[in-house]
Amino acid sequence: MSAPPLPETFGNYALGDFVEVVAPADISWLPQTAGWAWLGLLVLALALRAGWRWLMRWHRNRYRREAVARLQALSTDSLGERFVAEVNKLLKLAAMAAYSRERVARLYGEQWTGFLKQQCPTQPFTDEQAELLAIGAYRPSGLDTEKALALIEASMTWVREHRDASNG
Repeated sequence: MSAPPLPETFGNYALGDFVEVVAPADISWLPQTAGWAWLGLLVLALALRAGWRWLMRWHRNRYRREAVARLQALSTDSLGERFVAEVNKLLKLAAMAAYSRERVARLYGEQWTGFLKQQCPTQPFTDEQAELLAIGAYRPSGLDTEKALALIEASMTWVREHRDASNG
């Protein structure tokens, strides 16, 4: 059984001549004036400049990452009496990368530890550690593991926080 056919005039008679409203075309998201294009170019240029400066800073500080990795890899047991000399060597390499070779290579003893203290805003080395760095490379000294780890930690602090020649 099917439904009877609908008559010709079915529904609301007042809407018989109704025409559906057509939606306008979509509005473009592209900027319509030159000012927005200039602003976009300015923002792009500033972002590129910031990215370039970050990349240059990252590249300039590669010696810090290398020095910290080498300090972390030091073993207090295998080096024995040469431990302080090895720490001193790594600090000297990092300092020569940051400053001129002529300024750093000739430093030793109290001059060396004074230089280390002068270049870091915080003082990472205690007086005992500074004395070890000043004379420890020339006089064999057995360190216990706790003091050796403290010396490595202080050295890593100096490597991370010292002011390099480009920063003043």
